[in-house]
Amino acid sequence: MDARQAGSRIERELLILTRHLELTSPRRTHSGNDALDRSAYVLLSRLEAQGPMSVPDLVDAFGLAPSTFTRQTAALLRDGLVERTLDPNGSIARKFRITDEGRRRLRADRDAIVAGLSDVLGDWPAERLRRFVADLQQFNTDIERRTGRPWPR
Repeated sequence: MDARQAGSRIERELLILTRHLELTSPRRTHSGNDALDRSAYVLLSRLEAQGPMSVPDLVDAFGLAPSTFTRQTAALLRDGLVERTLDPNGSIARKFRITDEGRRRLRADRDAIVAGLSDVLGDWPAERLRRFVADLQQFNTDIERRTGRPWPR
């Protein structure tokens, strides 16, 4: 198998994986709860990992248009999941910081996702789990290196 064939098979499996994650997300499985939508989950995860970020910081980290983050942060502010704060480094830019409520909801969604994944992986031997995690991390690290957009770990 060459890289193109592998790329084609990986694309298909990622498509299926994304669909499985959508179908088993906390929002889909617990109607009426306060589960986060996907964009809020990703943005709050990044703020949790990296700390306060401005709209330009988010644009640089994700490579999306400023208007995307203006909309997303407005919704997060409205829901009390982030707050505006002064830049701790003294810049005049305002930064967004995750609130206790944002952290609580992120933790609840993450716990539900991890529980679902753990259920699927429960019968896998330890070595297979270790190898899968290492390969997935390497795959993501290689993408980050190519795009110049690393995710804090």
